[in-house]
Amino acid sequence: SSGINAEWPLRPGDDGGNIVMSASSDIGDPIKEIAAEVGIEIDDEGTSVIDHMNYDVSDVGDHDLIVADSFISTSVIVGESPKPVLFKGVGMAADSDNLLVIDILRASPTAYSHAANQDILEYPLAIGSSLLLVAGMQARNNARIVIFGSHDMLSDKFYNADVKAQGAEGGVEAAGNQEFASNVVDWALRRNGDLRFSNVKHNKIGEAPSDAAYRITDEVEYSILIEEMRNGNWEAFKGSDVQLDFQRIDPFVRTFLVPDAEGVFKVEFKVPDVYGVYQFKVDYDRIGFTHLYSTTQVSVRPFHHTEYERFIPSAYPYYASAFSMMGGLFIFSFVFLYHKDAPKADAIKKTE
Repeated sequence: SSGINAEWPLRPGDDGGNIVMSASSDIGDPIKEIAAEVGIEIDDEGTSVIDHMNYDVSDVGDHDLIVADSFISTSVIVGESPKPVLFKGVGMAADSDNLLVIDILRASPTAYSHAANQDILEYPLAIGSSLLLVAGMQARNNARIVIFGSHDMLSDKFYNADVKAQGAEGGVEAAGNQEFASNVVDWALRRNGDLRFSNVKHNKIGEAPSDAAYRITDEVEYSILIEEMRNGNWEAFKGSDVQLDFQRIDPFVRTFLVPDAEGVFKVEFKVPDVYGVYQFKVDYDRIGFTHLYSTTQVSVRPFHHTEYERFIPSAYPYYASAFSMMGGLFIFSFVFLYHKDAPKADAIKKTE
């Protein structure tokens, strides 16, 4: 119908859904237009990724059956220590203006994208490490999209194949296509790398949580439960780089939260010596994980007039100066009132 266009397949993503696509050298314009909508440019029909240095030993001569192992260093997407994979398909390039595109699998530095057995008369779409074999994007609403540049790399033939780059030492090994594809699809469908938080608490140390305002220089405790989706199950998140900001416009306190075995992240700190309206803010945004954002607003008041110390240590010099002045005045008054000069000798002679 007239309502179907390049944006139509992406509507689930606008609602927070997830999309997995694959392409090949026989790609048509509709798939290219859909990819362009998310900041990924796919090369023209009839082109393929060619690598004269890293092709598989079973390649028939076009050097387009390549061995790829330049995975993104994010285990939540590709798994721990992924094995080299076989790739035979079309190349892609990321839009440099789209910071949300993720380079899941890149080509080697010696690869390029072009039609096989044709002279190169124009600069290719991309060369080397800027050439993408598998690309993804996580939108600001946490919707995920993954595009594989090869149908074949998802086939049973490639799943069960052996792999060895031409000229590489050692024997053949099983291709990692199945494990790699499974991990990437699980990530795309948010079976991995999805974060959620709950049970946010804050209180003065030693007291129960309360909505009452804090006082400047109070010792407070903040805690938040963070869970991670792993293989379809919610588990305690083990991240060590989650930060808490205690801020007004700018942070007055920024510190790391320390997790326990249950996934509860805690920290203790002293409230700044500046009153106002503050926020406890956790803003965790890392590649491969959904964006975690939590804010809690609190008020910080100054001391009441009855809460100040009787004697403030920083005022001791002023206390000393006041008492020293009082003592000096007392001594001066005593001397002035009771001191009498001795009579002079001339005055004595005249009286005689």
